[in-house]
Amino acid sequence: RGQVTTGQDGVLSGMKPGSLFVDCTTSKPSLAVQLAACAAVQGVLALDAPVSGGDVGARAGTLSFMCGGSEAAMSRARPFLNVMGSKISHMGGPGTGQHTKMCNQILACSNMIGMVESLLYAHTAGLDADAVIGAIGAGAAGSWAMNNLGPRVVRRDFEPGFMIEHMAKDLGMALEEADRMGLNLPGLELAHRLYASLLKHGHGRAGTQSLILALEDTAKYMN
Repeated sequence: RGQVTTGQDGVLSGMKPGSLFVDCTTSKPSLAVQLAACAAVQGVLALDAPVSGGDVGARAGTLSFMCGGSEAAMSRARPFLNVMGSKISHMGGPGTGQHTKMCNQILACSNMIGMVESLLYAHTAGLDADAVIGAIGAGAAGSWAMNNLGPRVVRRDFEPGFMIEHMAKDLGMALEEADRMGLNLPGLELAHRLYASLLKHGHGRAGTQSLILALEDTAKYMN
């Protein structure tokens, strides 16, 4: 991505001073800092603005943007981001948007493990899984994943809102950042292991709710 943006024929090479560059991908915080520095040399405002909300949020215009960059860049970008999202957060300077997205992915992957484990337990116990989602989805254990992706799991609908190959990539970056900061995050490590195994076994283009497959056959996916 660095070459696409900062290379000889990259995006920044064609931008005029005073332009705005907004990166809504999920990438390393260090890359966001590098891109912002390169943009500043050319007089271009830069914002790292990764998103959360999946296909549901994209269609509804309710995405959440986690932004890192200067106040000037944030002010310029906000009107455009407001069209696509319902929650626009300025987290600080360059790279802070990407760090916040790492927090998001760490929580999302651990939450997904809990959701699919809960539904696997419900199925094995002979419960109506849809009724379980309805019963606990509005309580303290409720979550976006349970209420939006839980019904897909019950229907065996593994079409992607967010693909496994992308989650595996994001979790790998989060592990690198955690290691750099001296953090031991066992939940993140387990989720990365499971998603990496699903990717290895050909499920990369499936949705992240396909994590249920790994728990249904731990002998295959956890070795």
